[in-house]
Amino acid sequence: MAIFLTKESKVIVQGMTGSEGQKHTRRMLASGTNIVGGVNPRKAGTTVDFDGSEIPVFGSVKDAVEKTGADVTVIFVPEKFTKDAVIEAIDAEIGLAVVITEGVAVHDTAQFWAHAGAKGNKTRIIGPNCPGLITPGQSNAGIIPADITKPGRIGLVSKSGTLTYQMMYELRDIGFSSCVGIGGDPIIGTTHIDALAAFEADPDTDLIVMIGEIGGDAEERAADFIKANVTKPVVGYVAGFTAPRARPWATPAPSSPAPPVPPRPRRRPWRPRA
Repeated sequence: MAIFLTKESKVIVQGMTGSEGQKHTRRMLASGTNIVGGVNPRKAGTTVDFDGSEIPVFGSVKDAVEKTGADVTVIFVPEKFTKDAVIEAIDAEIGLAVVITEGVAVHDTAQFWAHAGAKGNKTRIIGPNCPGLITPGQSNAGIIPADITKPGRIGLVSKSGTLTYQMMYELRDIGFSSCVGIGGDPIIGTTHIDALAAFEADPDTDLIVMIGEIGGDAEERAADFIKANVTKPVVGYVAGFTAPRARPWATPAPSSPAPPVPPRPRRRPWRPRA
């Protein structure tokens, strides 16, 4: 078994015809992902060749779902179009939407997250600004390298894309049941707690690794959930000492006060010329 993504998953790619979409679609196909179509309204009815595999392009997620039975979408669209792309996936009632795009405005994420709730949470959202998820040896939805680990019995959930890859590589001789990169934006879809609950229920996961980052209280809430609900061993790591002050959700460094702001020079009063 695996959580959220299996070898039976039928995957479509929103933005497949773009440069990033094509690059990562090719990588997902090479790792065994069952990609059944792409979505681009301007190129509906065409196909894209991926090393001999002709993947059809549909005009909408609804069309793709109806014609292929797709239950997963991976979203590679520019940030200004991401909200509409996710809402389209939610309206099509696809089971899982993996939002890779970074730089999505927080109010856009809040809107599509609320829209999913209003529609009954029929679509699980992972991301945005995440590497996606992989079930080694079965399927890969996102940008996680497929060749750095092998199947095993460890479940991994991580805020950090880089640390997701690092942990997969360090434990490659043991292997993973599933690895989920949830993203580090202030508003995300699937949380640590969601993944922890899924790993707890998965009979093929024996141990869980949870990676967090400073800023916010998601890791504290996850720790409370683990104490109350998780019976499997959990190893946790929270990365970082300080976070940039420019991020409103960041924790400021207590030992690094902001430098004093020098006073602005006084301007001479304006006087009309004689």
